Amino acid sequence: MSEETTSILPTRLVNGYESFLAGRFGQERERFRDLSQVGQNPRIMLIGCCDSRVSPEVIFDARPGEIFVVRNVANLAPPYRPNDDFHGTSAALEFAVMGLRVEHVVVMGHAQCGGVKAFAQGEADPYTRPLSPGDFIGKWMALIAPAAERLGAPTDPLEDYVEQLAMESVKQSLANLRSFPCVKTLESRGRLALHGAYFGIATGKLHALDEATGKFVQVAGDQHADAFGLPRS
Repeated sequence: MSEETTSILPTRLVNGYESFLAGRFGQERERFRDLSQVGQNPRIMLIGCCDSRVSPEVIFDARPGEIFVVRNVANLAPPYRPNDDFHGTSAALEFAVMGLRVEHVVVMGHAQCGGVKAFAQGEADPYTRPLSPGDFIGKWMALIAPAAERLGAPTDPLEDYVEQLAMESVKQSLANLRSFPCVKTLESRGRLALHGAYFGIATGKLHALDEATGKFVQVAGDQHADAFGLPRS
């Protein structure tokens, strides 16, 4: 590996790319060629957190072109608010729904989310609020406020409250998605379905939101038990 190469990109990325060429790219070369010629046609859009521990493509064992992924701090979907600001997540949603015609939009939260924890800490102790209302992340995390209001004031232990808030925030993001006219119309016509999910980093457990009950239920529980050598429920 030349010194010039390592100075242009971090060595870890170069090494990873070399492994990709020797492995997955060789195995799926035809698929990459087809995707370049016919374009992408994912049926699923996933809004996830940019936390480096929660990669949707890894969690769902996705092949290239299968999931249209948008990642931001705390996997938040803002409400429909067309104005002169920059709206990255809203633009991606519009493209996925109106351009790609995806059939599903999934909002996936996760355990130990730093953004949700910082918001909760600020609610618990406003005098040491870790997120300034004047910076980018502070304003962005304000999207969680309606979910926090429904839960009430933070309770001890704070870790349990943070997990509850992260799940409630997923519900809020789904409500915000339904404020977009295109989403509301397509969902009412049965051409688009919205889903909530929650991933446990340490446990590997995936939960999905049952909107009829408002509860998150475990997905593939038997297979998860098998993976950990535990008895099936």
